[in-house]
Amino acid sequence: MTKIFIINGGQKFGHSGGKFNETIAKETLEFFKNNSNFEVKTTDVNDEYNPAEEVEKYVWADVVIYHTPIWWFQLPHGFKKYIDIVFTEGHDKGIYHSDGRSSKNPAINYGTGGMLHGRKYLLTTSWNAPKEAFTLPGEFFNETSVDDGPLFGFHRMNAFTGMTSLPSMHFHDIEKNADVPRDLEQYKKHLTNLFLN
Repeated sequence: MTKIFIINGGQKFGHSGGKFNETIAKETLEFFKNNSNFEVKTTDVNDEYNPAEEVEKYVWADVVIYHTPIWWFQLPHGFKKYIDIVFTEGHDKGIYHSDGRSSKNPAINYGTGGMLHGRKYLLTTSWNAPKEAFTLPGEFFNETSVDDGPLFGFHRMNAFTGMTSLPSMHFHDIEKNADVPRDLEQYKKHLTNLFLN
């Protein structure tokens, strides 16, 4: 049995109801519940949570699946707060034990003190920006991908814990030109390719 931990980082704030990421998170849960080779645990960052129990979910999981919108090119504040609290709680309790360096040679091995080696994570993000903002010459992100640009730090954070990345999936132009049925179909194919093939 593969153990899956799904985190809905979508946030209800301002004009955002968090509906798209809530929909993607529910689709993820249904996908794994409909396949008997998986056990699933979930968290919604909008709900109250116990940091120690969240650490236990990370330690329990084989795969962590993050769903998040991107606000001002970063994680929403509720999701960032969740990570700050839970990862701090996870110090020497399963997420990381140190930054990996030793006092004998403090210049090397930074980022090697994670305790989640052997686990993987999958990231989905949702954007107002169209895909072309990342791919076309002269457009806003200078032909830099989501993963190598705005989300570079998020990926290094997970590497710090010892986890390795599965191929991300990014949903674009969600505010002005959303096509949720199309996005859900593409996402189900992505999950099928990663977990059932």
